[in-house]
Amino acid sequence: MNIKKHIPNAITCGNLLCGCLAIVKAFEGDLVWAAYLVGIALVLDFFDGFTARLLKVASPIGKDLDSLADMVTFGVVPGIVMFQMIMLGESMIDNSPAVTGWTIYPPLSAPPDVSVDYVSHSYVKYFALIIPIFSAIRLAKFNNDTRQSDSFIGVPTPANAMVICSLPLIFGIHNGMLQSSPQLTNPLIMIFIHPFILCIVSLVMSLLLVAPLPLLALKFKNFGWADNKMRFIMIGLSVVCLAVFQFVGIPLIIILYIILSVINNIITKQKV
Repeated sequence: MNIKKHIPNAITCGNLLCGCLAIVKAFEGDLVWAAYLVGIALVLDFFDGFTARLLKVASPIGKDLDSLADMVTFGVVPGIVMFQMIMLGESMIDNSPAVTGWTIYPPLSAPPDVSVDYVSHSYVKYFALIIPIFSAIRLAKFNNDTRQSDSFIGVPTPANAMVICSLPLIFGIHNGMLQSSPQLTNPLIMIFIHPFILCIVSLVMSLLLVAPLPLLALKFKNFGWADNKMRFIMIGLSVVCLAVFQFVGIPLIIILYIILSVINNIITKQKV
């Protein structure tokens, strides 16, 4: 049996496992660990395709398995994370306890040891499920669009998941609650955690998944500067953003990604 051909698929299964664990953590209210698991899955998602090309063992099964894993990790997980965040935002507005997964969290003004029975009857949080739906459409289009072999059309699902799952890290959400300081006194964060704003973010990110926007694919067929100039610039700027802005740098990376892709498209058209 040729073990080599199974290595990329094993890495893809690692991506899927991280997605499943992230779902469990999100339902338990631990959005921070859910975000970390998505980050690990991002690394695995990069290396499964890279390994398949390096070992020359790419296959249709591997491509389908990659999409199925991506649907769970980068489609379902961000939807659940947003679902939980909207629920938390509702509890802050109503000053009522937040139910995140199996754990009931008291309102922010209540002592941490207060036990309250509360069931959320709001349907606003279900708007977050638009994210998995549009992620599925995005992945289906990718698998059947021959134009997306060397570039992407629309924001890739991993990039979308990066942005959404970085929000709990940026806002300081830990175990279903905002940490005491300085988040609770920061009016900007209190605005962004509002359910209405989170629903707008869900809609915008979902539409970007299927938008007819050509974007740079971070696929390395070789490591030559001439063929990968924009990719190396993107990686370098990403490292700088993370070093300087930490978690806030993650959404900035996606903005830079879109800008560099537009510049790359202009340069490519000028060459033609």
